[in-house]
Amino acid sequence: MNDNVLKYTKRVFNVITILGFIATIVGSVYLWHLGAFQDQEILKRIITAHAILGPVIFLLMQIIQVIIPIIPGGLTIAAGVLIFGPVWGFVYNYLGILVGSVILFHLGRKYGQSLVQIFVKEKTYNKYMAWLEKGQKRFNIAFLLLILSPIAPDDALVLIASQTRMSWKFFNWVMILCKPLPILFYSYALIFGGNLLGNIF
Repeated sequence: MNDNVLKYTKRVFNVITILGFIATIVGSVYLWHLGAFQDQEILKRIITAHAILGPVIFLLMQIIQVIIPIIPGGLTIAAGVLIFGPVWGFVYNYLGILVGSVILFHLGRKYGQSLVQIFVKEKTYNKYMAWLEKGQKRFNIAFLLLILSPIAPDDALVLIASQTRMSWKFFNWVMILCKPLPILFYSYALIFGGNLLGNIF
């Protein structure tokens, strides 16, 4: 992929991301006017109007936001718990993010650095790829610890890891075993934080 095509593609995805963010704000304002944020039951009724379609749409939304960062992941995680409850909300969040991460890793392996350059800043890419100088095992350990962290750039890390000699087996087990912790953190930190702000204001 030449530089001109790469720059154009980056601009397209940047525009998509901005539009997605704007759509999130507009949608949030609309739901607020409907009273969905003041009354959790209203929000549940809107999303779960169909017992099967609601969860399917949410799962697809989670998968897509991992592959293409249209909607902030933290918001969708908190929304999952608010809409479907603590148990099923966690399950849907986990499955959606897990499937999305596996697809993203596969795409990174298939399309290589050209794809990574679209979604990952050069500074971030160089920073994490520099860990390979200490060996693949150390990179794998660092990757595992960062996936456990709730503040790490997970999607960027998945793409960067796809450019290393990390095995599919190791990647899958890290995502299966380590991903639940940050999902739980985001879910309840955002919800309790929102409730706290609601009580203050």
